[in-house]
Amino acid sequence: MNSRQTLVFDDNQMAAVLYGDRERTLRILEQDLGIQAHARGNQVRLVGDEARVQIGRKVLEELYGLIRAGQPVQPRDVRAAVQVMAQEPGVNLRDVYADVLSAVGGRHRIAAKNLSQRRYIEMMQQHDVVFSVGPAGTGKTYLAMAMAVAALNRHELSRVILTRPAVEAGEKLGFLPGDLAEKVNPYLRPLYDALHDMIDFEKVQRLMERGIIEVAPLAFMRGRTLNDSFVILDEAQNTTREQMKMFLTRLGYDSKAVITGDITQVDLPRDRPSGLVDAIRVLEEIEGIAFMHFSERDVVRHPLVQSIIRAYDRRAEGTPPADDGA
Repeated sequence: MNSRQTLVFDDNQMAAVLYGDRERTLRILEQDLGIQAHARGNQVRLVGDEARVQIGRKVLEELYGLIRAGQPVQPRDVRAAVQVMAQEPGVNLRDVYADVLSAVGGRHRIAAKNLSQRRYIEMMQQHDVVFSVGPAGTGKTYLAMAMAVAALNRHELSRVILTRPAVEAGEKLGFLPGDLAEKVNPYLRPLYDALHDMIDFEKVQRLMERGIIEVAPLAFMRGRTLNDSFVILDEAQNTTREQMKMFLTRLGYDSKAVITGDITQVDLPRDRPSGLVDAIRVLEEIEGIAFMHFSERDVVRHPLVQSIIRAYDRRAEGTPPADDGA
């Protein structure tokens, strides 16, 4: 059933900001919702399927409220808002996008981009151990690191430890130049990149020199007790059962641990079961441990990434390729 609805905004200048350059916001609504959106001054007319028009109306109203509150809105925010409203039409975008990570103090604002990320943040706030599983681009590690840095800035803990297994994927460590630390450094590069995105380079260097922030391969965790720390294990799908147990039993008093990974991207030999997959099965009934499962719908990278992930999933399932409309 087709519907026609007209929105009237009380500020022409703010409305123009909402529409975006060349009315980019309206073009995104048309593309993602399959409706028509026409602007004239401070008025927008939406035409199309009634349910989709209602989503478009809610998106525009919520984004207008964010703009009036001084929050910039980018095209990726419009797409994220459409996704959120399609999942839960009654949600308040301001609650979803609340800058709960404002204590990061980085170069830009960090907040959830969708409902799944919001639930993930809440899990990390409420639990001491959180497993986060899903495809690349869902914010698993980035948000965990932001939470860790924010907690450090609020003096809720004394250090942040970032670790990941150094799994050889086609290149032997022994043939790489340098000592052990230099050999494993390329495996830790993504963690450094995310860290530098949140904290100035010079400050990161100072914190690392003082041991407040530590980036190290998983093998360096053996024999330690990690007290008063926020510990992130990245690429956990490449841990063995023994490594995962070793890591989980390092957790000391007043500490948190977030374990992230993509169980479809295991680089271990076929005869070595993934420690992440094993831990999810073993620990799923333990109270106090939370499990966050992201899907390709939660990817917040380039829109084509979702289609790419679905295409590979279909091949793995033995189903023929399909046109995702990309």
